[in-house]
This record gives sequence, C-alpha cells and structure tokens, in this order.
Amino acid sequence: MDIIKEGCPECRKRVREEAEYKSLVNRLSRIEGQIRGIRNMLDSDAYCIDIVTQASAAASALSAFERELLSSHIRSCVAEDIREGRAEKVDELVATLAKLLK
Repeated sequence: MDIIKEGCPECRKRVREEAEYKSLVNRLSRIEGQIRGIRNMLDSDAYCIDIVTQASAAASALSAFERELLSSHIRSCVAEDIREGRAEKVDELVATLAKLLK
C-alpha cells in the first residue's frame, strides 16, 4: 500500500513505496539518456530525420512516465481523498487531464 505522508493535506507531498519510486526513477534515467543521445546526435551533425525519430521516442517515453505517475496518483491520492470526503481532488484531476489532453 502507498505510504501517504501524515500532516496537512495542503502540504502536497507523498512518500512513495520503494518499488514505485525505483520504477519512476528508472524511467527518468532512460529518458535522460535519450535526451543526452539526441544532444550527441546534434553535436555530431546527425541526419535531421534520425534526430526527430529519437526525439519522438523520448517524447513517448516521457508520456509513459506521465501515465504511470498519473495512474498511481489516481489509485492512491485521489481514491483516498474521495473516501475521506475531499471531492475537490476530482476537480484537480479533471483540470490536470484537460492540460495533458490539449
């Protein structure tokens, strides 16, 4: 089960389980590597389409990171707040989804 930091709900912090944390950090590390690779391609005058292809792959990886994090947020933070009668978390989620789906 996720460990939610005790204290005020306005603190907006969350302690994640080790497995979730490691998964997110691993994804970000791979994305960082992809970005460095794109920079190296640019520095070495790689063909434009090859760079665009790698940039697209990095963007897809970042989207996958967002989906994993959002899924975890819904299952833990949002579900817990709804159970505790704090339905405003749904409005926050809807606003966030609207931004992501532009």
